[in-house]
Amino acid sequence: MSAVIIFTLLLLLMLTGMPISISLGLTVLTFLYTMTTVPIESVALKLFTGIEKFEIMAIPFFILAGNFLTHGGVARRMIRFATSMVGHLHGGLGLGGVLACALFAAVSGSSPATVVAIGSILLPAMVKAGFPKRFGAGVITTSGALGILIPPSIVMVMYSVSTNTSVGALFIAGVIPGIVLALLLGFTTWYRARKFDYPRQPKASWKERLVALRESIWGLLLIFIVMGGIYTGLFTPTEAAAMSAVWAFIAAVFIYKDLSLRDVPRVLLASANMSAMLLYIITNAVLFSFLMTHENIPQAMADAMIGTGVGVIGFLLIANVLLLAAGNFMEPSSIVLILAPILFPIAIKLGIDPVHFGIIMVVNMEVGMCHPPVGLNLYVASGIAKMGITELTIATWPWLVTMLVFLALVTYWPTLSLVLPRALGMVGG
Repeated sequence: MSAVIIFTLLLLLMLTGMPISISLGLTVLTFLYTMTTVPIESVALKLFTGIEKFEIMAIPFFILAGNFLTHGGVARRMIRFATSMVGHLHGGLGLGGVLACALFAAVSGSSPATVVAIGSILLPAMVKAGFPKRFGAGVITTSGALGILIPPSIVMVMYSVSTNTSVGALFIAGVIPGIVLALLLGFTTWYRARKFDYPRQPKASWKERLVALRESIWGLLLIFIVMGGIYTGLFTPTEAAAMSAVWAFIAAVFIYKDLSLRDVPRVLLASANMSAMLLYIITNAVLFSFLMTHENIPQAMADAMIGTGVGVIGFLLIANVLLLAAGNFMEPSSIVLILAPILFPIAIKLGIDPVHFGIIMVVNMEVGMCHPPVGLNLYVASGIAKMGITELTIATWPWLVTMLVFLALVTYWPTLSLVLPRALGMVGG
């Protein structure tokens, strides 16, 4: 009964158009004040203790690193390197876009940032080269979603905060699925380009490729700094985030010199705004999680679901449908922070590895970012491509279908996610 009241109240507040974060906070305060004997002072205490986790510090650092890279010329150099490698194939610029998105995803941790950085440069170039605008927009919208699967990933940090799963293990687990999804999106791009005979670029010489690599190497080094540091145990994921912010600043301001020192305060302010928004969502979601735990709702739901005899296959199917449905009206951070504490206990009782379940959630969030009505990537790409949401949704469907096939693959083949963390001793065999 408590669960029905809580979720009904949350849904009603959200339907009024109220932001998710405020809806969560008001739901908690209303329920605690009117239906429990929990002292209201404990809410203030929980607000502070709930975000005292060291891992949360990674979020503002990754946001800052992404903003330095987006405002600097790192994306442009990555695109030049990517197109020099695959531009001569069918739909070369599109394939270059997929590869560039994968590379930028490995340094930014954010899907919308990847779409902005790569799309704003590549989309006009593709249209100028003779590609239909729909094709270019479809490639960039969906490939940009790699930003939250290929580590580092802000959404993975959110999942870690919600479930106390190792951020380092999640980052390592995202490497192979990220590469596989990039290859599948690349194949879809190549197939459609070949089918409709879209333009190809002249084949770059190895000298041109080496020049492009040399120009982009300072940005690409960030991948090795973050992942290499975590692999070797040199620093924690949070320390890796701080290192990435420092390196992104040095690369953008002193090496590439695309960003002047005068521009730095503007980048810092934009990063602070976004960090504050996410931290406010986290704070209210922590309160919501506290309320759910206090009312014993996740445990009761776990016992009820297991009592029905649903197995691992059935539960994962239900979880995917629920997460995809949530993607219709919430953005990824909110979905993870609200649903992870509910679904996670059920997954653990059924023997599902917490790292594998985290990757499943992240892939669901990727799909949600690419379909209406609240897909963040759609809105960002719509602004860049000057296309309506409906037209853009139609443009993305071949890649969206590819992503759904990949979701089924990653859901029911745990080895894809767990082979690398197992090899490195980060999760059990």
